[in-house]
Amino acid sequence: MRSLPITDPRSGRISGHLEAAATATVQDIAARLRGAQPDWRNVGLGARIQSLVQWREELNLRRETIVGALSADTGRRLLCQLEMQKTIELIDHWIERAPHILAGGGTGRSRMEPSVTWCQVNVPYPLVGVISPWNFPLTLAVLDAIPALLAGSAVLLKPSEVTPRFVRPLRQSIRAAKGLYPVFDVIVGDGRTGADLVDAVDAICFTGSVVTGREVAVQAARNFIPAFLELGGKDPAIVTATADLDNAVRAIARSAFGATGQACQSLERAYVAHEVFDGFLDRIVQTANGIRLNRRRIDRGHLGPLILPYQAQRIQRQLDDARARGARVHCGGEIEEHGGGKWCRPTVVTGVSRDMLVMREETFGPVIAVMPTKSSREAIERANDSDYGLSGAVFAGSANEAEALAVQLEVGAVSINDAGLTAMVNDVEKNSFKLSGMGGSRMGDSGMRRFLRKRALLFQTASAASIDVLRENQAG
Repeated sequence: MRSLPITDPRSGRISGHLEAAATATVQDIAARLRGAQPDWRNVGLGARIQSLVQWREELNLRRETIVGALSADTGRRLLCQLEMQKTIELIDHWIERAPHILAGGGTGRSRMEPSVTWCQVNVPYPLVGVISPWNFPLTLAVLDAIPALLAGSAVLLKPSEVTPRFVRPLRQSIRAAKGLYPVFDVIVGDGRTGADLVDAVDAICFTGSVVTGREVAVQAARNFIPAFLELGGKDPAIVTATADLDNAVRAIARSAFGATGQACQSLERAYVAHEVFDGFLDRIVQTANGIRLNRRRIDRGHLGPLILPYQAQRIQRQLDDARARGARVHCGGEIEEHGGGKWCRPTVVTGVSRDMLVMREETFGPVIAVMPTKSSREAIERANDSDYGLSGAVFAGSANEAEALAVQLEVGAVSINDAGLTAMVNDVEKNSFKLSGMGGSRMGDSGMRRFLRKRALLFQTASAASIDVLRENQAG
């Protein structure tokens, strides 16, 4: 087994170690889960719902323990409480939707062969693997696991090794829920463990970087299993001349700076009509300057530390590149070290060009680059000038004006006169465009349907044809 250090993001100190699951361990757990899955599938949706209801109760009993572990993992408090609440909401949501989704595959008569009637049966993948990231450790772990379990699959979860403290109370809650532990388990480990997981499952869900996501996709393709990937973003916002600037600034600042920018749907680029550019810039810089770090007390301030030290290097590299190319940093702009942890204040950058790293690469920090535009056409062209296509936002004086722009954005979801709505609205399907992902939507009913295959039962109501229907014409 490999020993991996656990780092405290607030102090930068190594606070412990975890033992990465060995290949044989991953295989053994996967075999156990797969062996129990047929009973889980056959017991029926009602019994599966009861297990999830009990799990929800066990999670609630451990709420403070899990939130405390998440806080130690991430260096923040309120967002961990919201993660816990979101998990409960997701369980309730999928319990409510599951009966509708799993009601049946349909029946009918073939139009091509009228003597054939048919019915379809939903067949869940036996074992679904989930590899989740460190920025929202709990929410992004259960977002795929809950619908897969209710669909009738077993689930093997590997959270990020960067934020592993919550795994112990999570596993305790799973084991305490009747009927759940045989088909739901958690392993810890690094990238090698994740690769072992992909080799051991029948479908894989991955949330993380494009670099790692591509490796997962290639491995899944080699194994002939489906891969559902939610990857990076470089989300744009468009602000028109008619927009309510105060509203736009409120939403964009919350999205760009909230969670210290460590969210895939964070807005990182803003294209603002030149008529209102100065007013927008003044407002967002003023807002940014009023945002406080929680470095003295975890329960005070707006922003926690950078969870992954490597992110500090990426942010600094992008800002140094921007400055060297003539960009202006209006606030923030430096990585700060307090008590050994890495921190970054909200940063607003102007004078940017499309070739700068801050405009091309995902930042994953509290940084937004702001550029004036002379027309809506220019705003659309610049917003679409990206390898990413996760989501975006449009701010305009009317819904019709905003919609006319939104439908031209090459992204999977667009928030109108707000930002990051996909983080709150999980019941509407959307896909990731470009390098931001692939596979069925994890939102809406597709979030469960993607774990189901269709088996067709075809009933011949006439006499079966004989071999003579294939005999060559002997005439002549």
